[in-house]
Amino acid sequence: MIPIPLMFLPFPFVPVDAQRSKGDGARPRRGSVLRGAQEAAVTTPRKRSSSATRSGAKAAPTPVLTKRELNRALLARQFLLRRTRESVPHVLEHLVGLQAQAGNAPYLGLWTRMEDFQLEDLTRRYEQREVVRATLLRSTQHLVTARDYQSLRPALQPVLDRMFNHSAYPRELAGLDMDALLAEGRRLLSREPLSSVELGRRLQARWPERDAQSLAFVVRVAESLVTVPPFGTWGVGGEVTFTPSASWLGAPLEPALALESLVRRYLGAFGPASVKDMQHWSGFVRLGEVFERMRSELRVFRDEQGVELFDLPDAPRPDGDSPVPVRFVPEFDNLLLSHSDRARIISEPHRKRVFTVNGIIRPTVLVDGFVRGMWKLKWEKTRVTLHVSPFARLTREDREALTEEGLRLLSFAAADASAHDVRFAPVA
Repeated sequence: MIPIPLMFLPFPFVPVDAQRSKGDGARPRRGSVLRGAQEAAVTTPRKRSSSATRSGAKAAPTPVLTKRELNRALLARQFLLRRTRESVPHVLEHLVGLQAQAGNAPYLGLWTRMEDFQLEDLTRRYEQREVVRATLLRSTQHLVTARDYQSLRPALQPVLDRMFNHSAYPRELAGLDMDALLAEGRRLLSREPLSSVELGRRLQARWPERDAQSLAFVVRVAESLVTVPPFGTWGVGGEVTFTPSASWLGAPLEPALALESLVRRYLGAFGPASVKDMQHWSGFVRLGEVFERMRSELRVFRDEQGVELFDLPDAPRPDGDSPVPVRFVPEFDNLLLSHSDRARIISEPHRKRVFTVNGIIRPTVLVDGFVRGMWKLKWEKTRVTLHVSPFARLTREDREALTEEGLRLLSFAAADASAHDVRFAPVA
């Protein structure tokens, strides 16, 4: 695949207090990262006391889900237990988007989850503005539907606020008229899409004593911006340009998605999960109160370590021994990034091999539902080889299944190559 530049924000990820997001009636707050608003005080939720407990009756034991049962539940909701025939917008909305630092990754993420997915299925929707690529969860680039973006972005703005306020930028820009900066940024971006570098250069022309990168970054965090194709379409790299979402989509942002709705969306795609798991996925903290308010409508379980897990009542929870096909998962996939405890999908020793020190999350291979290796494509003139690096010895049946699935992947990702091959590296 043609290498695609990464789009990380230059500050550490800091979760934000959930109490700062108010719900479906909350209006988007333009430039709120610049206001320095104090976090609302949060009281510790009182311990829940059921009528059965108050009357002295013994409460029924909480069901325990094994690691394999959690694995199968996650795979079922991620369309990795079996591929789906649903549309691209349906899949993106069910998954609450796909991580998109690498431009090709969403294509591969959809291919491994969908029946008969073709490149143009996503490219067409991106070019027609049905889906957008923008800074969202964990302050990283995500591909979401335009409809989802309109309410997700304002819902996640408090997370971006908190991260900005914990960075060095507020100190570097102390004394600057932020309202004037944002107004100028909006004016420049409304005229034409701009890269972050070019935006910073033009802003610095007005504030020459300020750092160009800092000026551009403030506008990118405070304003609702989306990236403009062709960047982000299959195989297209180069410079990323941004434009205001309101002009790109022809409508302003909608009221922020309520935290309760965000909880349901998360559990539908990644449950059963703990409060801490969702906090890791979303960037909010102190979500315990939200889960407590929703307890009566959720199923409650525990994992094998005794951690309380929540789930939607009717969500799929397959048997832990349900058969799972091998899968090739792209880099940066949310499958590996959406739980505090990742044991349901990858072991800690294997995580250290997949997650690099410089923030890269390598493409992975699923065998029996768990990460059992990594993969990469290598071009040699007109020949493309899929290299599989297993973490442990594979059975003959697993190698055959990976070879068959790998050839399908090559037919999708390297259709123009004259020859395809799948090779297995020795176990390291």
